[in-house]
Amino acid sequence: MALPRRWRWPARATRSCSGPAGSIAARPWPRGSETSVEKFASQAEEVAGDIDVAVACAGQSLPDSAPGAFEAMVDVNMVGTYRLVTAMLPAMKARCRGDLVFVSSEVVRHPRPGTAAYVASKWGMEGYARTLQMQLEGTGVRASIVQAGQAATEMGSDWDPDATAAILESWIHWGLARHDNFLLPDAVAAAVVTVVATPPGTHLTMVEVAPEAPIRRRQLDPDRPANPGPPSQGAP
Repeated sequence: MALPRRWRWPARATRSCSGPAGSIAARPWPRGSETSVEKFASQAEEVAGDIDVAVACAGQSLPDSAPGAFEAMVDVNMVGTYRLVTAMLPAMKARCRGDLVFVSSEVVRHPRPGTAAYVASKWGMEGYARTLQMQLEGTGVRASIVQAGQAATEMGSDWDPDATAAILESWIHWGLARHDNFLLPDAVAAAVVTVVATPPGTHLTMVEVAPEAPIRRRQLDPDRPANPGPPSQGAP
């Protein structure tokens, strides 16, 4: 598992992810250069042996108003992904097997105002992944995209409150906030597992994962009034 420099709890992460089925080794990944990524890849092989699965899931989201937002988004979401693939792909191709999984975002299908830099970086990452799908055909290495909807993560937690409120209002205006349910990280992880566990000979090129909307009572009971109002005293 590669961890960004801002991650402060690697020991906690390895404990929570380890169990009877196996263990997790965490290594920091300073993304500033190709050399640092090559070092990370070498350390991963020392711990785990041949690497058959590489998941590009490092992500960062900043509002467009944040200083340096565009450069930061491209550096993490595009350049970081490219460097990970560059470090892991040659050995996979030599073994004629492997999975590259790119965790993307629904913003590629439904761009969200106020986060143009993030949207552009995810578009670029998906373009890179789709090109790899063609280039890797017949090599035994699969490149797959997992496109996640809104998820309950730390992304956006450090945004300016006023900027966040304005951005959310614009999303509502454009119909991009239909409900307030969020994916849990486990749901996205389950989609990644499904992709890499697919038997050889089958390639899940794109998996879209979205949070399910809250169930409306009226859908369960068609005869129930749309707005029943508060229950009368003593009602169950």
